Amino acid sequence: MANTLTKRDLVNKVSSEIDMTQSDVFNVIQHAVEIITSTLAAGDRVVIRNFGTFEIKRVKAKVGRNPKAPGKDVPIPARTVVKFKVGKELKDKVSQL
Repeated sequence: MANTLTKRDLVNKVSSEIDMTQSDVFNVIQHAVEIITSTLAAGDRVVIRNFGTFEIKRVKAKVGRNPKAPGKDVPIPARTVVKFKVGKELKDKVSQL
């Protein structure tokens, strides 16, 4: 089973590898997350070279099926979702697993 890297774990790792306090690293990471979130909320793309691209996509309304009652149609409303397209360098590293 794969491990999970939390924001706290990320703060600890970055803080131990560079000369910054955990508090300063946390603030930088938190601000980065807030900027990414607000940029996406405005409908713009976020491109982090060699990592990937976050963008907003509109998903059309459709009709789904309820697995517990397969004869009944379930309307699924249109919605907006965040899509992530992996960058080449990340894709290459992950494909080596």
